[in-house]
Amino acid sequence: MSHLRAAHSVTAGALVTVVAAALALQPLPAAADPGDRPVSELLRELRQMYEKTESASDAYNRTAEKLKRQRKRTDDAEKALSSVRAALAESRREAGRLARQQYRRGDVGLPPVVQLLLAENPRAPMDGLHLLTRAAGRQALTVQRLRAGEKRQRQLTARARKALAKQQRLADRKEKQRDTVRTRLRRVERTLASLSDDRLTRLRALENSQQANTQRTLMSYRGLQGPKVQSRPSRTGAEAVRFALRQIGKPYRSGAAGPAAYDCSGLTSKAWGQAGRSIPRTSQGQWRRLRHVPLNKLRPGDLVVYYKSASHVAMYAGRGKVVHAPRPGSQIRLSPVGAIPSVRGAVRPDAGKRPPSDHGRTQTPLR
Repeated sequence: MSHLRAAHSVTAGALVTVVAAALALQPLPAAADPGDRPVSELLRELRQMYEKTESASDAYNRTAEKLKRQRKRTDDAEKALSSVRAALAESRREAGRLARQQYRRGDVGLPPVVQLLLAENPRAPMDGLHLLTRAAGRQALTVQRLRAGEKRQRQLTARARKALAKQQRLADRKEKQRDTVRTRLRRVERTLASLSDDRLTRLRALENSQQANTQRTLMSYRGLQGPKVQSRPSRTGAEAVRFALRQIGKPYRSGAAGPAAYDCSGLTSKAWGQAGRSIPRTSQGQWRRLRHVPLNKLRPGDLVVYYKSASHVAMYAGRGKVVHAPRPGSQIRLSPVGAIPSVRGAVRPDAGKRPPSDHGRTQTPLR
């Protein structure tokens, strides 16, 4: 009986690696008791649930990144607005000083032509007229600056308000996506909890068989053991892998990028960031923006992307293994590259960087 309990515990944990959120969108009919359904059908549905949950998590991360960028734009607008307000206040003070100076000099009163006719020394009014002209020019320039500042202030105020409104909409979307992920994960947990020990054992056996078949295909047909495989990483790639391997045992948490917990793309982006290479935060961004490489040319540090939606990513560590954060409820681990059967492809964050020469050889992290 003890081995059955052990199998139940191991399988309940492992199955979440193949679950997403399909049931959150399409709940099981009352007649479709998970305990009565074929194991193959249940495994297929659980994999769909996992992929959809990963997609929702990736959307959460994309929104978080947009929110961060929008917050910076809003801060920049507010700083510019504050600067304009300070300049506007200075222009007003300058206009006030100019008006007071003109008043003290008597620039207001008799017209300049009359002052010239009545003066005993004609040169004095001429000097005064020259000063008055200069003062008037300065005043006109100040007024012009004042009006331009007012216009610019209005523009910046409108821009800041628009940015704040957009930021709030992004925050609301982020919250909804987070709640959707949590709801789907709770349904996954209820589905797993409804299975008997025997069905969990059979489900685990089927999953292991499919993973083994995928791994054999990748290692042979896809050429991961072939002569073209570049087993040596670049220096930055080796550093990224070493960082990722040091995170083994830490928990998965949706939206996390260290140091205490990670999600799948949080781990890969942080590892490469620690190696000095900034890459997109999400798995879909990594798939879209990084250089694609054939699977038979993988080298440690490359990123293996899973599912058609590119919603899961792992870091290749060498010898057919990847290090990744599989799913909520699990820990970062070293797994066969075929642990998730739906491999979409691979990307290389340090494309163009060659492995070091034999003289300064960097060892493959998995030796």
